[in-house]
Amino acid sequence: MAWVILIISGILEAVWATALGRAEGFTRLGPSIVFGLGLVLSMAGLAWAMRDLPVGTAYAVWVGIGAVGTVAFAMLTGEETVSAAKLVFLAMIVGGVVGLKASH
Repeated sequence: MAWVILIISGILEAVWATALGRAEGFTRLGPSIVFGLGLVLSMAGLAWAMRDLPVGTAYAVWVGIGAVGTVAFAMLTGEETVSAAKLVFLAMIVGGVVGLKASH
């Protein structure tokens, strides 16, 4: 169950990071609220998962999911360009996350 919560928390990291970018310095209410809720839920899930998982592994997986999710969403929405190099490096992050899970 800790892994499921950690994956959801990583996805929520991508949500709050994206919302933070759209909040324009907290001048836009909607994205600012999404940021706050996403941040609290993401951190709470990470903390919960760390009760059963090693801190280093949990944090690295959480960050990896959040980073890949944020970039992937930006690419899908056209906010960030897609290139072969970016896709390779994102795949490397995913490979690292999978490796950490597999070695646990």
